[in-house]
Amino acid sequence: MLKIKNIHAKIEDKGILNGIDLEIKAGEIHAIMGPNGSGKSTLASVITGKEEYEVTDGQILFEDEDLEEVSPEERAHKGIFMSFQYPIEIPGITTTNFIKTAINETRKSRGENDMPAKDMLKMLREKCDLLDIDQKFLSRSINDGFSGGEKKRNEIFQMAMLEPKLAILDETDSGLDIDALKIVANGVNKLKSKDNAVLVITHYQRLLDYIVPDYVHVLFDGKIVKSGTKDLAHQLEEKGYDWIKEEVNK
Repeated sequence: MLKIKNIHAKIEDKGILNGIDLEIKAGEIHAIMGPNGSGKSTLASVITGKEEYEVTDGQILFEDEDLEEVSPEERAHKGIFMSFQYPIEIPGITTTNFIKTAINETRKSRGENDMPAKDMLKMLREKCDLLDIDQKFLSRSINDGFSGGEKKRNEIFQMAMLEPKLAILDETDSGLDIDALKIVANGVNKLKSKDNAVLVITHYQRLLDYIVPDYVHVLFDGKIVKSGTKDLAHQLEEKGYDWIKEEVNK
């Protein structure tokens, strides 16, 4: 599904990614861990096409298509979704209207007509039931006055409605208490299938107790320096990142 080959990227004159290789197949959950400043969020931004970052070498393929000339909007239409660490508030735009617009723009990009209103309403209700969300939630403005947990739940709801092929969760556990963390993780697990994939970016192992990854990768100085199973996340929790630095510097 996603193939990243020797990606180097910078912002302004500062190099951040220094040769990333990563392959994510349909049905898999991958986790990226690493200390602050290692390039985790930059990797997510580069995959989604954030324009502040310049890719200076390498290639990103999504379903065998080179994304170099593909805009962020087009990448989203192709099925790449990102849940942000700090979701923005959009007063005056309800969750329902936001979702309807996003879905219909994606359909338009595929040459399809808008989703019929009755089908949209049915889907909204089904996803609310799936994620245990009160339907009153849909009439509230996007993230306006939401708690941290509500903002993250809203993003998972958007993910459920958009049904992306690749979902990137960029430190989605940031600032969440244990109950909110479980709600978010439960939503991700319910949406996982053999046809989609998830990339989880996190500092902490605790999220991976609830969203169990098939692979864990450690990012350090813009490179993946170690990969393994979920056991690697437990090692990082116990030992911190110093032992990884020591291995890299040998």
